[in-house]
Amino acid sequence: MNITVVLPSLNPDEKLNLVINGLLKEGFTDIILVNDGSDAAHMQPFEQAATHPEVTLLTHECNKGKGRALKTAFSYVLENRKDTAGVVTVDGDNQHTSHDIKACALRLLSEKDKVILGCRDFHGPDVPFKSKFGNLCTGTVFRLFCGMKISDTQTGLRGIPFTHLPLMCQTKGERFEYETEMLLTCKRNNIGFSEVQIETVYIEDNATSHFHPIRDSLKIYRMILKFAFSSIASFLIDYGLFTLILFLLGNDTDRNIRLLIATFGARAVSSFFNFCVNKKMVFCSQASTLKSLVRYYLLCVVQATASYGLLYLLSSLLSAGSGLEAILKLVVDILLFFVSFRIQQGWVFT
Repeated sequence: MNITVVLPSLNPDEKLNLVINGLLKEGFTDIILVNDGSDAAHMQPFEQAATHPEVTLLTHECNKGKGRALKTAFSYVLENRKDTAGVVTVDGDNQHTSHDIKACALRLLSEKDKVILGCRDFHGPDVPFKSKFGNLCTGTVFRLFCGMKISDTQTGLRGIPFTHLPLMCQTKGERFEYETEMLLTCKRNNIGFSEVQIETVYIEDNATSHFHPIRDSLKIYRMILKFAFSSIASFLIDYGLFTLILFLLGNDTDRNIRLLIATFGARAVSSFFNFCVNKKMVFCSQASTLKSLVRYYLLCVVQATASYGLLYLLSSLLSAGSGLEAILKLVVDILLFFVSFRIQQGWVFT
């Protein structure tokens, strides 16, 4: 197989060479092993692995993180393996079976433009809680905010075509958050995914993992939730102004006029803030500002009309005063938030 295996490792034990031996038995002839700043007590597994002519050992003098280790290997492949079809990334703790690694490599050869994901089944009784919960949370966020339905967002077993490696080298992230950013990079650049069902293996309750649940999860979710920050901030501005205008107008003002002024007045201010932040911070869009602005305000008009219409309907049915109207506004705009975000992501700021 014209495939390069990339294997980042930090302070490995004897399982590292079990992985390498399994790869050799499956016929892999090009393995790039990255020592990500391991200490002196863990050099022996690297020394043993380097005795195989199929293994190229790259070394970081200090620990730089899994993301940087992967990018170091990708850069090496781009410079020295120009004839390879792509890379398959593998974890060194023997939780990816050699059979599954080969299955992902074969899928990569058959679907040359897609990123291959080796996906585990998290419904089994032997799956550690932190892995099950982490994948559930990240998968839910991906589905709601990014429109990406991925069975295993945290898998380290991935196949990446050679043509996509330059893009992966430019992707942000140095540690575990890098693998999340890889998925988002694929989304932004319309790169498809292909999933391969793999065996779910957890050795010693995943005790050898260097993933720190709090620190690394914060980095992962920070990368994803920046997509939602602008819309939430804009919503708070909109909701605050809406409530203030309702209070200033009071119940003596006709309901229709009161809701109309409050809805469109608040939206005029919050929408301009939202547009500026979304274009520069969230989607980093290179599209024409005028084109994006026209599309954005078309969406704004539709969304504000929907917000007003739904709010007027609900408040009329419930004979709501200004207090209940403010609560109904919250419910309506939360629902419209998800719809608006997806349209902005896929159409306004492409």
